[in-house]
Amino acid sequence: MKIMFVHQNMPGQYRELVQWLADQRTHQIYFLTQRKNPPRFDGVETRVYKAHHRPAETAYGLSKNWEESTGNGLGAARAAKQIETREGFKPDIVVGHVGWGELTFFKQIWPDVPIIGFFEYYYSDTGGPVGFDPEDPVTENTPFLLHARNAVPLANIETVDVGLSPTYWQRDRFPQSFHRKLYVCHDGIRTDLLRPDPAVTLKLGRMDRALTKDDEVLTFVSRNLERTRGFHVFMRALPRILKQRPDARVLVVGGNDTSYGGKSKHPGGLRAEMEAEVGKHVDWSRVHFLGKLSYEDYQKVIQISRCHLYLTMPFVLSWSLLEAMAMGATIVGSDVAPVREAITHGETGLLCDFFDPDALGDQVADVLGNPAAYAHLGPAARAHVVQTYDFLTKCLPEHIAQMNALVPEGQRIALPRTPTT
Repeated sequence: MKIMFVHQNMPGQYRELVQWLADQRTHQIYFLTQRKNPPRFDGVETRVYKAHHRPAETAYGLSKNWEESTGNGLGAARAAKQIETREGFKPDIVVGHVGWGELTFFKQIWPDVPIIGFFEYYYSDTGGPVGFDPEDPVTENTPFLLHARNAVPLANIETVDVGLSPTYWQRDRFPQSFHRKLYVCHDGIRTDLLRPDPAVTLKLGRMDRALTKDDEVLTFVSRNLERTRGFHVFMRALPRILKQRPDARVLVVGGNDTSYGGKSKHPGGLRAEMEAEVGKHVDWSRVHFLGKLSYEDYQKVIQISRCHLYLTMPFVLSWSLLEAMAMGATIVGSDVAPVREAITHGETGLLCDFFDPDALGDQVADVLGNPAAYAHLGPAARAHVVQTYDFLTKCLPEHIAQMNALVPEGQRIALPRTPTT
């Protein structure tokens, strides 16, 4: 099959799918992206495109996102057509993310080529992170600005032949009229590669010995340390946790930027703001900010964890939660709808009120101090991810089936009869 992937930040949600397809050595694959110095996949032709237009800083707020998205869309469509003209590649199918408008004009260049679009999020001032935290109230203009952003998915639901949402919570954010085109399937977790490791060790610069599974280790992981992912709540729970567990070590993974929502007004960002708020109550010698880690080191952090804290407002579920579950971590998560889709309280993890750092701290301290009482949660969490989110046995077959349904029989992708984990 000839496949074109489109994602402004390659590979995005297609990391596992692109790698698997490339490994088959039977498909011709192009990946169109805006990312400078994109990662290399053996067997994938990567082409970088530029947006045709960028809105001015002073552009009208309600149409600014649409203006930027159409600039992306025209840039991507022209780049795709140029690939056909110069390189003779016309795909049998296009697979891409609709969120930045890149797919908007693909039917104008290839009306006969089917498209599967990734529908990640539909904006609203209710039910999601906006308006969830009283510390970050909405303005009277917020509902208008959020709905204006939905111009992109509203246009693209008519562009694509089939849409994809990775979780039911995300699917249900979209209007009911979208659902006839949307199938639900996660990107997929490589549970065959992400496993518990009882023998794992981790050396930290401030310690004269390596940490092992015998240590009381609390972990917190987020791409960036921000409010949407509950970093402020985590920091407020820290004094209580460290006071109750004097031997505990806390490993924090994540950058200091902001991926979602507003930025802290503190000169040093949210981390510095929260350090100033709780600083005198925290034994910082036992708190280790590790920044952004390699994927291998990140796995060690999760594998060595006695308690892994996953906090989020109602928003897109992080890969890190499902990966931590695959590695058998004991999870304490925020009790919000997208997390409840993955975790059943008391069976595959524990859920706490996002706005109650004291209760959160008590629960984490109890997990750290009584690991035997919670020893069933990690194996059950892994079993659930293997059964529901495993890439090779669950998600890959569904994605391939959806692709195959849109192309003639002679172009279809063959799956191994019995994929193994």
